[in-house]
Amino acid sequence: MYVAKCPTCGSTRIWRDGLRKTGSGNVQRYLCRNCYHRFSDTNHKNLYTPSSKSSTRQICVSPERKAKNLVEVETQTKKRAQRGATALIFEYAWRTKKRGLADSTIKQRVYRLKLLVKRGANLTDSDSVSTVLALNDWTEANKRVFIVSYKDFCKTFNITWEPPKTRVQRKLPFIPTETKIDQLIAACGKKTATFMQVLKDTGARGCEASSLHWIDIDEKRSTIRINNPVKGSLPRIIKVTPKTIAMINAMPKTSDFIFNPNTATIRKGFMKQRKKVAETLQNPRLKQIHFHTLRHWKATMEYHRTKDILHVKQLLGHKKLENTEIYTHLINFESDEWHVTHAKNLNEESKLIEAGFEFIRYSEKDGVAIYRKRK
Repeated sequence: MYVAKCPTCGSTRIWRDGLRKTGSGNVQRYLCRNCYHRFSDTNHKNLYTPSSKSSTRQICVSPERKAKNLVEVETQTKKRAQRGATALIFEYAWRTKKRGLADSTIKQRVYRLKLLVKRGANLTDSDSVSTVLALNDWTEANKRVFIVSYKDFCKTFNITWEPPKTRVQRKLPFIPTETKIDQLIAACGKKTATFMQVLKDTGARGCEASSLHWIDIDEKRSTIRINNPVKGSLPRIIKVTPKTIAMINAMPKTSDFIFNPNTATIRKGFMKQRKKVAETLQNPRLKQIHFHTLRHWKATMEYHRTKDILHVKQLLGHKKLENTEIYTHLINFESDEWHVTHAKNLNEESKLIEAGFEFIRYSEKDGVAIYRKRK
């Protein structure tokens, strides 16, 4: 049985790469998985192969063009390696798709693998990948994502690799005041403002909110059903304010989805509007507010209001309690971050509670109940 070998490195780890039409018939083309060299079947002498070229032949025809020709050869070799890496990454994406991984996960890992190749890594050589990871000034958290992506790539193609160690310290998220959030929502366009209001009221992830259908909204009960959770979260039904329901009802009903299902498109428009608002108000801290910031804010406020970590866990859809416990460390607010008011009767107290104020104490001297709410 005939076994084709790479004329450059002699490897038999090759792929069929289509047919080339010639005057004497079709010729099988191959792609070497070791050095990414493309070549024709060496049994056909009428076609050029690297083995038929004299090893003593010079690349350049004149000394003044020597450097230029060498650069061209190096560029062609690099492009050939990148084409071979692209084929490997495509094969990896298809195998992970058959394994049932989420499209967002596949897309993110493919992006990381392509970036490694762009930085000079050879995906079939684990040592070169370790070198690229060591030389590039990536954060430890970002480097861990690269390691996870390439580790799964090695598992798919049975490549031996000892991943480098990373030390990622978990940071506390930025929690803005409600005033800043409301300022940003009010300054955004109608669709973006409604999307952010939903995130603020539900604590949902951006991709969970973008997947909402009109049938997930219950106007009578003022609830929103998160029925397409991500990252292994649990589905849930969340009570929202009448303001959120009213903003949703004002949205145009052009499809089954309330918002654009592509979260990246919504995020792109939001970032442009956020930058404009931050410059207008001369408040650079607004640029620290992302879609996920509203999830952190909602969880922090709910724990501060209820002191019930299990309630917050259910609100966020977490399966593990340790993922929720971080919000117990984010409730030490400064005294100037509160709205303080009072109520003289039951009607005023009801309105304050509906507005999110919490009871502090009753002043017997003045005959009023004191309430407060974070700004």
